[in-house]
Amino acid sequence: MAWQAGQQLYGGRYVIERLLGEGGFGITYLAKDKKDNQVVIKTLKDEVLNSTHLKSFRQKYQQDFLNEALRLALCRHPHVVRLENAFHEGELPCMVMEYIEGEDLWQRVNRQGVLKEAEALLYIQQIGDALTLTHEKGLLHRDVKPHNILLRQGRQEAVLIDFGMAREFIPDVELTHTQQVTHCFAPIEQYAKEAKRGEYTDIYALAATLYYLLTAQVPPPSPARAAKVILKPPQQFNPHISDTVNQAILAGMAFASEERPQSVPDWLAMLTPEDYRPLEQLLATGKWREADEATYTKMLEIAGRKPEGWLRVEDIENFPCEDLCKINQLWVRYSNGQFGFSVQKSIWEKVGGKPGLDDYELEKKYAEQVGWRSHNEWLFYDNLTFTLNAPPGHLPTGVWGLLPPIWVGSIGFFSRVESCQI
Repeated sequence: MAWQAGQQLYGGRYVIERLLGEGGFGITYLAKDKKDNQVVIKTLKDEVLNSTHLKSFRQKYQQDFLNEALRLALCRHPHVVRLENAFHEGELPCMVMEYIEGEDLWQRVNRQGVLKEAEALLYIQQIGDALTLTHEKGLLHRDVKPHNILLRQGRQEAVLIDFGMAREFIPDVELTHTQQVTHCFAPIEQYAKEAKRGEYTDIYALAATLYYLLTAQVPPPSPARAAKVILKPPQQFNPHISDTVNQAILAGMAFASEERPQSVPDWLAMLTPEDYRPLEQLLATGKWREADEATYTKMLEIAGRKPEGWLRVEDIENFPCEDLCKINQLWVRYSNGQFGFSVQKSIWEKVGGKPGLDDYELEKKYAEQVGWRSHNEWLFYDNLTFTLNAPPGHLPTGVWGLLPPIWVGSIGFFSRVESCQI
């Protein structure tokens, strides 16, 4: 019998609020703890314990449930759902997890359509980092998919959930695993009871998830691909996907496991073109001022304006979209959504600006929002804040002319950001 609203568990430490959902053998509830914090409580369905048909599997299901709690406890990471507690309520094992208010990536794409490349890559980087830790613990998640990635409400933060299928692995060694799969996101080796599995198993699922985020299409299941069904390049569904990301997705979804990148960091590196690695390294190490200066230098180089040292409005209007997108993606990814052209564009629109609108008063209002003006004065470049404590949209600054010697302004820049669909 399902627990009812108001029912107390674990000696009154938790009070059930409502049912959240049911799976094959598990059931989850929204509850409150003694501090009035909302939590999720997951347990086994009553029929697992009571059904005569499941009697021979009962001990296995209970052990699998406890193993899931142990795996969550091992994988403490900002982008992995947090285990709060574990206990027994009668014969039922229970785990208490943080409650993440928000939608999953499957729901997000269904609601608003394909994601912008920068936003999608931000979430994939976050989940990739979580998987890297998981793999370091000797575990494969085995069920990475848009449904198992939640977005914290009001924040660009993705969280990996559901470690119920996670299993230990030893690289290049054949192990026996249960044949549980999510079609369209599972590689071919997951369909075999005994097969070599490794980080590349989760890489396939992560790449397939990115495929879906950028196309709103699910890729063909691995058995269909084995029967010669072609995996269409994601660019066929969305021409705005960059060549670099298109190739990285296809590499991560290579049918043969040995043809995929063999570690998550290796695959994540493929999402960044080689000539952007120096900028990426500066951003990854939090050298924000050096990254800001390198960004402007890179843009001058791309526009062929390095000798002049400044960009004209026509240079901005004709700036290659793929490069503008890539620079934005790197800033958004490594600042966790704090910095980047897309962040700046959003703030510009919030203060009433529109692409192509020439309004100096609005530009001043915008500059106050992002921290470039204070007490009715423009700040000198040396007085800007080159840390993550800066206001959203504070960086990069070079294209705006805060990096000497030129003021470009918002007119041509945000028009180009808009036309490039950033």
